[in-house]
Amino acid sequence: MPAKDFTFKVKVTDEQAKELATYINTLPAQDLLFGLRFAFNRYSAAAGGYLMPGRKSMVKRETHLLSADQAKWRLHNWKAMIRTYREKGYSYPTISRIKKQLQKIAGIKK
Repeated sequence: MPAKDFTFKVKVTDEQAKELATYINTLPAQDLLFGLRFAFNRYSAAAGGYLMPGRKSMVKRETHLLSADQAKWRLHNWKAMIRTYREKGYSYPTISRIKKQLQKIAGIKK
């Protein structure tokens, strides 16, 4: 199949233009299309509200910015936290992993 030239317009900053040019000049068309397809599908899933990140991401999202005092408060009010996590759709194994991480942050040994 003969190769075709393709031109398109995108509003980008100078830095983004350099980065985009590097990718287009370096990567083969097959790899560019693969990356664009992946990015499009991920964007569609996020926009549609059905992108489900992995369990590890859920745990990190719930715990990575907590102070020791905040973690202790969550552990002290654990039954309310379970209710909140279940409303978010987390499974019990995920909730257990969150609790384990909270105990680490709070400095409680179990």
